[in-house]
Amino acid sequence: MTRTSPAVAAVALAIAAFLVAFLIVPVAAVVVTAFADGQGGFTLAHFAAFAQISLMRESFANSLYVAGLTVAFATLIAVPLAYLTVRFQFRGAILIQTLGVLPLVMPAFVGASAMQLLFGRSGSVNLILKDAFGITLPLMEGLNGVIFVETLHYFPFILLNLSAALANIDSSMEESAQNLGSSGWRLFSRIVFPLALPGYVAGASLVFIKVFDDLGTPLVLNVTNMLAPQAYLRVTSIGIEDPIGYVICVILVVFSIAAMAGSWWFVKRRDYAVVSRGGAMAPRRRLTPWQGVLAYGWIAAVLFLVLSPHLGILLLSFSKVWSFTVLPEQFTLAHYATVFEDSTRMIWNTFLYCGLAALFDVIIGTAIAYIVLRTALPGRHLLDHLVTVALAMPGVVLGIGYLRTFRGIELPFGGGALTASWLIFVLAYAVRRLPYALRSCMAALQQVHPSLEEAAENLGANRWRTIRRVVVPLMAGGILAGFVTSFITAAVEISETILLTSRESLAPMSYGIYLYMQSIAGRGPGAALGVIAVVLVAVGTYLSHRFVAANAPQNPTGGKP
Repeated sequence: MTRTSPAVAAVALAIAAFLVAFLIVPVAAVVVTAFADGQGGFTLAHFAAFAQISLMRESFANSLYVAGLTVAFATLIAVPLAYLTVRFQFRGAILIQTLGVLPLVMPAFVGASAMQLLFGRSGSVNLILKDAFGITLPLMEGLNGVIFVETLHYFPFILLNLSAALANIDSSMEESAQNLGSSGWRLFSRIVFPLALPGYVAGASLVFIKVFDDLGTPLVLNVTNMLAPQAYLRVTSIGIEDPIGYVICVILVVFSIAAMAGSWWFVKRRDYAVVSRGGAMAPRRRLTPWQGVLAYGWIAAVLFLVLSPHLGILLLSFSKVWSFTVLPEQFTLAHYATVFEDSTRMIWNTFLYCGLAALFDVIIGTAIAYIVLRTALPGRHLLDHLVTVALAMPGVVLGIGYLRTFRGIELPFGGGALTASWLIFVLAYAVRRLPYALRSCMAALQQVHPSLEEAAENLGANRWRTIRRVVVPLMAGGILAGFVTSFITAAVEISETILLTSRESLAPMSYGIYLYMQSIAGRGPGAALGVIAVVLVAVGTYLSHRFVAANAPQNPTGGKP
């Protein structure tokens, strides 16, 4: 730890002021409005009115139902996939793990329309089933469609967290259980899964939060009897003063925070640590022939579902006629021509807004990481806690909070209203994505030993020169990873986007996809724009991984550590 200079304290205060102004105040405005009686007093009348509206009660129950079942179905997919790829030997494990996280590259709302063409009542799968067996599956009808799409999109959160937890279990724990006669399901249910439970709970809580707060997927599937769509519809149709919309926002915030706090409490109430340190990972076991058949069959079915949204959106982007047939009858490039003719401004807006937001995120993230890890500033951890709050804030809540808090605020030099300018997108994206950048910057700085900074200072460099010439270059991989993560997640943000878009000339790609998907005639161009968004995200992710790998620290023999 280094001594805290006035300059560091000033930077910390500036960051805290930014977070308070653009995160805490908007959310607080939403909460206060939900409890305000209009004369400066406190009331619960708005919550009572919410409870008396049958549509609101139905929407609340549906949101819990969809989030709960999505977690359950995501568990059924992710747990076997994680266990098979981490604990058993078979060809293609790395490819399977890679494809298993592919859904995160495509936002759920982008592939929702394509999933209707594949799994809807008259979709490809049901047409095949009807011809072969005379049956159809109601996979994409009403709430079922939301659950199906959300499950395929968000199960990688459980897969990633659970796989990491399984890989960290000391092999001696399983060997001891096996020596005592435990095997198969008993070994998994009594030893392996309980030890990996923190990873599962972390992933499951993320899935619950994401689904409970999701706005884009229900709207694209025309399912409005859920909380997030109702909050959007109340504010956009009735007006920004409608108290029921704010009540819904408070409920979304409470359940999001409760899910995060509940997962933390559940893990903390028991001890999952192992006594040994540096223990070897349990060796991968060989599958018997019958186990291999079952494992590969399950994996093939999962990967078919995982890849179906990507395949569907790609086919839809090239299809000229696709109705009541298994595959498109005619193909065309006209949809891409339409996109590049009509939506070039949206693509440029996406690069501008998301690029600036990601730049702000890595600058603020690097500053917070340095203040927390390298200084003794009192209360420095509060900055980290403030940023973490953004993880639990639904996009629809922050969007409504921005509209209420910053309405009437004019930009200087004749820039017009803040809520009607492109700057509002940059601020909203930066605040929501700051936790991702901060985690990358913190991890990168933790790998930089303080002795390197001390050596630079001993050679005469002051603190700011040391940060600029030594610390930041050594953090370059983590900073770039944070930049790319912030950029690609902001590029497909929909909840805040549709609330903050005041006119189409300011809209980014995600808003364009949503608009196109609202009509059957526009689904082709919407799919083409979705493919462009997916390619943008995939290329950004690939390049960041390549850059991080190329800039990883070398060991004394010259190889990667």
